[in-house]
Amino acid sequence: MSENLLKGKRGIITGALDENSIAWQTALKAKEQGATFVLTNAPIAMRMGAIKELAEACDTIIVPADATSVADIEKLYDEAREYLGGNFDFLLHSIGMSPNVRKGKAYGDLNYEWVQKSYDVSAISFHKMLQVAEQKDILNEWASVVGLSYIAAQRAFPFYSDMSEAKAILESIARNYGLRYGKLKKVRVNTISQSPTKTTAGSGIGGFDDFFDFADIASPLGNASAEDCAAYIVSLFSDFTRMVTMQNLFHDGGYSSTGITQELIDVFVDRKTNN
Repeated sequence: MSENLLKGKRGIITGALDENSIAWQTALKAKEQGATFVLTNAPIAMRMGAIKELAEACDTIIVPADATSVADIEKLYDEAREYLGGNFDFLLHSIGMSPNVRKGKAYGDLNYEWVQKSYDVSAISFHKMLQVAEQKDILNEWASVVGLSYIAAQRAFPFYSDMSEAKAILESIARNYGLRYGKLKKVRVNTISQSPTKTTAGSGIGGFDDFFDFADIASPLGNASAEDCAAYIVSLFSDFTRMVTMQNLFHDGGYSSTGITQELIDVFVDRKTNN
């Protein structure tokens, strides 16, 4: 159902890989709510996914770009502005990757070159997108920029490895650039800390399925889906959240505020009894 929350708004959505991805669902929701936008992803990711199908469904174009490259971001913004016919009202940063996690490296045995790659792809790219946007004056007043984070930025999770630091950097960039851009042009910058979500990237983390089930039991509302997150992102792109900025917003069914649930106790007691 469309309420035209984004009617007349233009933007860029990064990171859509397949229908399981939050960016993919966000594109569909944004289209439904009246937005026009350009899709982008790294060339290697485009070869792995089905983004062309999404572009057809959303009646838009794809501009390949490596978000770690300032030159690529500049080209992306120029081509998107020409296609859309003006500056942007929203940007979605849905980009993250850790070679150490992908290759199963223990936290005490990290490859530091890969660590730098994790930070550059997953966090510093956010700063690059914001800095280039400022320098090119590409965002309209009251534009909204959203990055996707995870609770491991603030809590210790053994399986998340150097991505924990990457997400912590991402959240810090949102606060610092939110202060700067708010003063300059009333631009809002926020991150969303989403539930564990069965995306292609998330499912590549060792032990993900077990933790997904754990979080679902620990969350009063259960895990938030990619589609749920997309609806939340659209609300942040809309004018209804004009005064929300510099925040890390938990979208996790209550997981981040829950200590223990009876369901978790029951699982523990059952295991203890059976042993």
